[in-house]
Amino acid sequence: MHLQMLSQANFFSQNQRSRLITHSSPSLLLPSNIVNPNFTVIRHSTPGFPLISRQIDIHSRSMSSNSAISNHVGTVEVGFEDSDLDRLAEVANKLADASGEVIRMYFRKSFDILDKEDLSPVTIADQAAEEAMVRIIQEHFPHHAIYGEENGWKCKDKIADYVWVLDPIDGTKSFITGKPLFGTLIALCYKGKPVLGIIDQPILRERWIGLSGRKTTLNGQEISTRKCGKLSQAYLYTTSPHLFKGEAEVAFTRVRDKVKVPLYGCDCYAYALLATGYVDLVIESGLKPYDFLSLIPVIEGAGGRITDWKGHDLNWEASADSHAPSFNVVAAGDKQLHQQALDALQWP
Repeated sequence: MHLQMLSQANFFSQNQRSRLITHSSPSLLLPSNIVNPNFTVIRHSTPGFPLISRQIDIHSRSMSSNSAISNHVGTVEVGFEDSDLDRLAEVANKLADASGEVIRMYFRKSFDILDKEDLSPVTIADQAAEEAMVRIIQEHFPHHAIYGEENGWKCKDKIADYVWVLDPIDGTKSFITGKPLFGTLIALCYKGKPVLGIIDQPILRERWIGLSGRKTTLNGQEISTRKCGKLSQAYLYTTSPHLFKGEAEVAFTRVRDKVKVPLYGCDCYAYALLATGYVDLVIESGLKPYDFLSLIPVIEGAGGRITDWKGHDLNWEASADSHAPSFNVVAAGDKQLHQQALDALQWP
């Protein structure tokens, strides 16, 4: 389904919102079924893309992004087609461009460093970069919700199907010490599942893009993880061994002692290296959703696997009342290696 035929709550930009679906087109849709005089049910699936439920109010000229949840009448199943993904990627690239411009202004410059409640550092660059991205999302997708590391939930509704999850600088400690291995993380989630993810390194000008059903790209070129089926041959990254506490430290040590080379200090950049085939394994503890949701499409689109320490898929349904929980994350370029890492972690 072309982008202009989707509901406003899905992907409408500001100048497209007056065009709602009120009929089915033989070239685009399977036959529709009327289940309520006010709502049309349309089912359309595209191989390789997730189905998305949506209802269309044929008498309304506007919809909130969570209308299907609040009304529970009628369902539209819409698949992401290339035009939809291209539109999302276009806007997501604008977010990364805007964030990068802000970050480059402050990198290796003098600025104040503040401590948040959890004692992690924050700078004017973090705050200004997030604000720049928020403005662009609100311009193009005003009915999408936003959850940013610095400012939390932004949406007039308390829940939303589509949520942009932003971390303007993942690796602020690297940023403030002048090390260009931090990154901007951008995810778009549908009901907690990321369908788009970006890892952007604005100093090195490297950008990894993962989209549902597509191969991951680095600066426009398709990339893939490398094969490594044995822990004894693996190169392992984690941000710092000092971030593991208690039983998590014991579990991590079991894996670290089995790998070929343990390495430290890359924040999100380690996952980008994994997706590009330079690193085999990344294990971390205590990550927030804005730290990892964008990584999922990037790693999976490159052929890798990323889960929690029990092997469960990672997801998070944000809302106005959400508090970002902590997750233990393991990512591997080789699925056999991923299972070996889970076995070694022995997480209960």
